[in-house]
Amino acid sequence: MEDNKKTEVVFTEEQEALVVNSWNAIKKNSGELSVKFFKRVLEIAPPAKQMFSFLRDSNVPLEENPRLKPHAMSVFLMTCESAAQLRKAGTVTVRESNLKKLGATHLKSGVKDEHFEVTKQALLDTIKEAIPEMWSTDMEKAWGEAHDQLANAIKAEMHANANKAET
Repeated sequence: MEDNKKTEVVFTEEQEALVVNSWNAIKKNSGELSVKFFKRVLEIAPPAKQMFSFLRDSNVPLEENPRLKPHAMSVFLMTCESAAQLRKAGTVTVRESNLKKLGATHLKSGVKDEHFEVTKQALLDTIKEAIPEMWSTDMEKAWGEAHDQLANAIKAEMHANANKAET
């Protein structure tokens, strides 16, 4: 039986600063980075293309896909925002309606828990490549924790949706 207590995450001011400062350094190139991010996801896990409705039946190169950049941007932005929320609230605070939609969409697309590791690695690789002069083990841990907490919130909503579908 699972209790409903939230595990408080200790996300330090330094970790938040690492994520926010690096995001500020890369966001001007976020369109280009979003394409690199998706290319990295597909390098790590080529079958992932089938999980994205806007990529599944598309023969358009990634760089020309009109829906790719906005989607990837939302991943970067939500991860960055979750870092700031982690420090302030001790938990990811995505609007409940957004979280429910994310959970339902990821469940419908067939996303499994292990797929989040692919997006995490692609995110970290993309940021490291974009700002190698700023990259550090501490920055990697900060972005990784921000990603993991957001992923955990989405996974919890996916599991809640799956349980509702079973009843």
